[in-house]
Amino acid sequence: MALGKTYQWIKLAEEDTQLVQDRKVLSFSVPGKDFCMTRVGEQYFAFARKCPHAGADMTEASLDPLGKIVCPLHRYKFDPKNGRNTSGEGYFLITYPVEHRSDGLYIGIPESSEKKF
Repeated sequence: MALGKTYQWIKLAEEDTQLVQDRKVLSFSVPGKDFCMTRVGEQYFAFARKCPHAGADMTEASLDPLGKIVCPLHRYKFDPKNGRNTSGEGYFLITYPVEHRSDGLYIGIPESSEKKF
């Protein structure tokens, strides 16, 4: 998580629910945001639905043997922990924090920095 960012935390599921099959990518929507999720072991990762390079639909992405997210269009690879492009092209995939809490699984959606009057 970036310092200084505030998040709106949205509950996605009860704790005992396996929301996503291991190493599969699914799309989700919450008010105002479409995103993808994957699970590697017991850890969930949430990321943008569009690739930062050419806008490919990341719901068609896969995970390589090292757990990197692979774009379906040009095969660029991204670290699910921080969105860093690991295949050398220099792009960053937007990622969202996911938290396991006692009452369920939550995603953090960054709150707008715009002032509301």
